[in-house]
Amino acid sequence: MSSTSEQSKTYDLFIVGGGINGCGIARDAAGRGLSVALAEMNDLASATSSASTKLFHGGLRYLEYFEINLVRHALTEREVLLKAMPHISWPMRFVLPYHKDMRFEGSTPTSRILNTVMPWMKGRRPAWLIRFGLMLYDTLGGRKILPATKTLQLKGSAEGAPIDDRFEKAFEYSDCWIEDSRLVVLNARDAQARGAEIMVRTKVASAARVDDLWEITLHDTLTGEVKTVRSRMLVNAGGPWVGDIIQQKVRINSTEGVRLVRGSHIVTRKLYDHDKCYFFQGTDGRIIFAIPYETDFTLIGTTDAEHSDPSVKPECTDEERDYLLNFINQYLKDDISADDVVWSYSGVRPLYDDGASSATAATRDYTLKVDNTGGAPILNVFGGKITTYRKLAEDAMDKIVPFFPGTSSHWTAGVALPGGDFAVDGFDALVDRLGDAYPFLTDVWARRLVRAYGTDAWAVMGDAKEQGDLGQAFGATLTEREVIWLCDNEYARTAEDIIWRRNKLGLRLAKQDVTALEDFLRTAFAARKTKAAE
Repeated sequence: MSSTSEQSKTYDLFIVGGGINGCGIARDAAGRGLSVALAEMNDLASATSSASTKLFHGGLRYLEYFEINLVRHALTEREVLLKAMPHISWPMRFVLPYHKDMRFEGSTPTSRILNTVMPWMKGRRPAWLIRFGLMLYDTLGGRKILPATKTLQLKGSAEGAPIDDRFEKAFEYSDCWIEDSRLVVLNARDAQARGAEIMVRTKVASAARVDDLWEITLHDTLTGEVKTVRSRMLVNAGGPWVGDIIQQKVRINSTEGVRLVRGSHIVTRKLYDHDKCYFFQGTDGRIIFAIPYETDFTLIGTTDAEHSDPSVKPECTDEERDYLLNFINQYLKDDISADDVVWSYSGVRPLYDDGASSATAATRDYTLKVDNTGGAPILNVFGGKITTYRKLAEDAMDKIVPFFPGTSSHWTAGVALPGGDFAVDGFDALVDRLGDAYPFLTDVWARRLVRAYGTDAWAVMGDAKEQGDLGQAFGATLTEREVIWLCDNEYARTAEDIIWRRNKLGLRLAKQDVTALEDFLRTAFAARKTKAAE
């Protein structure tokens, strides 16, 4: 039975949405001294922010759309972010096999220009254009850590081993990997450490302007509690639900719109032995990535398909799966099939509706709009990409601080996220230190812990002297102590939160292991509820 508590608190900033944009803004704002609360109706990163291609990248293909500013910001951010989170982000090399029959996506500005001045190319991408694009990619962001582009001869090389022999040459360039859902959680943790209140499983039922404040009604979906809080400003970082929040929750007039684009990925058995990624160009002008994933798998994606309703859970359709399989089979020596797919996932990108003719052509840049025509201000966040989340948060704060005179300025560049306070090249040394501190850890186990938690791995392991001290074992190196730490420190509530967003052990756990984890969590939370009631 639900209950209603009295109005008890007024915040400076109330943020709706616990994806990367919402958590990034919460961290930045809290670090500037504002009182901040954030509500997420499900788990942190439960929608778009856990369904990316897991890359910090400049967006090489966006150069063909002349989105130079977007690419520059993203390229600059790669190295800023690497330094702040070397546990969950690391450099990767990308191999772009070249063939003279490669084609543009037909609607790009670059393709239209070349089709006019070089009609004999018939929509093909010339090698010189790719080299020019990669030269820009190397220089636009002021690259210092990441190595430059080079040309590869594929014959006889490890990079050429899985690729069809008709591809003789490739270009190799740099981008970065990112554990996307962990990035969200770490931003939320840091925001909370700086004073923000993070509320998961808390739905915003409504928000209305009352006496120059926002009055926000919240519904805790776990306990049923209903409460009302107030805030001087509202931030709508609802991702796919940003339009729904504008129209149904806060009920303001806005001409801004969002375009929902579904991106689906498949995960297969490991397709090759080296640690580089592939950037494949299709006959339809689109591109996909094939990326080493969780040691024993390969991640392939993504698609671009219109998605009309945010309330409909995005899923990788059979057609999308087959599209990705057919796409990559144009490059592989040995075809793969649906039988090789071990998992798939899909997310909805809430792109700013710029009127583009196709989902692929829609801008990936973000748009921030403030509305204060009816009293208390609201900032609506449209679009964005994971690589530029920190810059988006800074730009959002530039629009927020005029309402809070005296607020301090930019501070997040180079400031480590929780667990990231070690050198960019210090991962292996940290693994060795953890292994020395806890000799019962295998190398695979120690590496997983450092990749997830960085220097916080010691906090997770605590005073354990032997494996038995870690409590119940759930399989794949997941133990009771880690589960409790995730519930206490990283907002985890369910088995899905833990094995698909705090890590990807769902790829390795058997059904009975997951059932055991669910039973443990159910018992643990019931015991906590009973204790709290006493």
